Amino acid sequence: MDIQRKTELAEIARKIRVGIIDAVYSASSGHPGGSLSIADVLTYLYFEEMNIDPKNPQWEDRDRFVLSKGHCAPGLYSALAQRGFIPVEDLKTFRKTDSYLQGHPDMKHTPGVDMSSGSLGQGTSVSCGMALANKLNGTNVRVYAVLGDGETQEGQVWEAAMFAAHYKLSNLCWLVDFNGLQIDGPIAEVMNPAPYDKKFEAFGWNVVECDAHDFDSIEAAYKAARECTDRPTVIISHSTKGKGVSFMENNVAWHGAAPNAEQYEIAMKDLGER
Repeated sequence: MDIQRKTELAEIARKIRVGIIDAVYSASSGHPGGSLSIADVLTYLYFEEMNIDPKNPQWEDRDRFVLSKGHCAPGLYSALAQRGFIPVEDLKTFRKTDSYLQGHPDMKHTPGVDMSSGSLGQGTSVSCGMALANKLNGTNVRVYAVLGDGETQEGQVWEAAMFAAHYKLSNLCWLVDFNGLQIDGPIAEVMNPAPYDKKFEAFGWNVVECDAHDFDSIEAAYKAARECTDRPTVIISHSTKGKGVSFMENNVAWHGAAPNAEQYEIAMKDLGER
């Protein structure tokens, strides 16, 4: 990827992070930490990787995206806003009673959302269904899902992983946002799911790793996924929770908390908005 394009993507990712903070601050609630950690990945997916059309959100031949860790909806909404699916100003209505941007994505009311997420783990099964349906229909549609690392403690994730390998869903690509923190603390202490590489390999998956904040690394990972034609691919994405906001980085307290007015100003300064 050339320097100019990386610079353009970095600016989009910065704006996505600004939107995340705006949304959570306006709502006085939400999940900024895990939303910020996937901002660069979402930027690459929505502006480089996926075949989508903001003017036709229900286009039958579009690639599908599942945010399995649905509580990180501020990240998805901000990416959709930057891509032109929804107005950027609507991010400030996040979690308001009459808003279509609620705490979890809603495919019935939000353009660009392909799955209404619920309990952690469910998105993995849904992504498998989407991938199998498109494989049976002979389409070129690819299905992408983003999981939280804490989410991989759910048994349903591994049932879905077994299903995907059995049906050789080469059009399916999961990305595990491996930031090392969940609501209760470090994942290694709560219920350690590592080593991811050996576990997914044992389940029959193609395993790739990337730096979640390096566009060259992200690009190489998704390229490897496309080139694998006989099995599903999982990308182990090494990230920093709260990336881009100084006091949120690697701080588990910001898994699900909103900044106050003073903290909001610091975050905006960190993100180059002040």
